[in-house]
Amino acid sequence: MNNFFCDITYNGDDFKTYKLPKGDYENCTFANCNFKEGFIDNINFIECTFQECDLTNVNCTATIFNQVTFIGCKMIGIDFSPCNPMFLNLGFTNCNLTLANFNALELPKTNFKDCTLDQVDFSETQLKGSNIENCQLKNTVFYNTKLDSCNFNNSTYLLIDPDQNSIKKTKFNIDQLPGLLKKHDIVVAY
Repeated sequence: MNNFFCDITYNGDDFKTYKLPKGDYENCTFANCNFKEGFIDNINFIECTFQECDLTNVNCTATIFNQVTFIGCKMIGIDFSPCNPMFLNLGFTNCNLTLANFNALELPKTNFKDCTLDQVDFSETQLKGSNIENCQLKNTVFYNTKLDSCNFNNSTYLLIDPDQNSIKKTKFNIDQLPGLLKKHDIVVAY
């Protein structure tokens, strides 16, 4: 039988020193917690919020993230690809996701707002209708990615090959055009 934790706020806990107990966490808040290089594998998070937490290189194999929000979190090197795809629903605001991996995940209508997404792997990812607003995308990989109806408003370092990605009805700023035309070696004058 799984442990069940509901409506609990964890503040300043160090889950690197001791592991978060396996179980189902519903409507819980994790504030200023340290998970760095730790394990949150095989845990179910439902309608939870992580605020100002360090989840750098955390292991989330077989973890369920259902309506989970990350705010101001450090998530460098986190690999979401082995997490449980069932009910996967994430949101990110002001997070550092440098070197994160979302390879081959179904993430439609995901919000990435004011995030650092440097060297992130979105290969084979389904992001249709996502909001990737005011994010830094330096060396981020988009390959065979479904980006239809996405919003890249005010995001920087954008480099997307329209021939290798689906971008129908995707919103870009005029200053992002060079990132869409780079492979053609075209100079866009302003």
